[in-house]
Amino acid sequence: MSSRDGQAKARVLARPLRWLLPSLAVIVVLWLGGFYLFTSSLPMAVDDETMPADAIVVLTGGSERLTEGLDLLHRGLSKKLLVSGVYRGVEVAELMRIMRGSPADFDCCVVLGYDADNTRGNAIESAAWMEKEGFRTLRLVTASYHMPRSLFEFRRALPEATIIPHPVFPDRVKHDEWWRWPGTTMLYVREYNKYLLARLRALVDDLLGTGATA
Repeated sequence: MSSRDGQAKARVLARPLRWLLPSLAVIVVLWLGGFYLFTSSLPMAVDDETMPADAIVVLTGGSERLTEGLDLLHRGLSKKLLVSGVYRGVEVAELMRIMRGSPADFDCCVVLGYDADNTRGNAIESAAWMEKEGFRTLRLVTASYHMPRSLFEFRRALPEATIIPHPVFPDRVKHDEWWRWPGTTMLYVREYNKYLLARLRALVDDLLGTGATA
């Protein structure tokens, strides 16, 4: 191969890099900016602790969520509580342990949802239950870092419902100066990526006309 041929080949190989590297830089900057906005928007407290709702929906993933949901039920903020995603996030034995102090609540007011295995599934399962019960308002209980994605999915599945976010704050998640805690930082990164994927999937669904519950 002549030197001229080698130079031409090098130029051909270099062409993609001219746009690839700047494009990657733009993507990184956009991701970092979005991540900053995401972490800045995470709830640090419950904004509305007193407004009643037709239902309480607890997304499994920690005993704090179940305890908080039951406390809301005991306070009379709703007459029904749905625990969505039981098999994925919590064993029935754990739920029974938490409920042991008030078995009457379990019989009359607590419904276990077994169909959901992700946040989108939680929203679809809850929407079907809400429609069956004729409910129009719900108080959504999940971890604070999980609330943005949960609200996004629930508002798509229940566009006409009033949803009251009710975040809980697990002790293992260090909300203050979270960047100093590698475990919390990685948790936020994973949740932010899942949030982006949820938005992307919803965009594709809308473009294809498959809808929120496809």
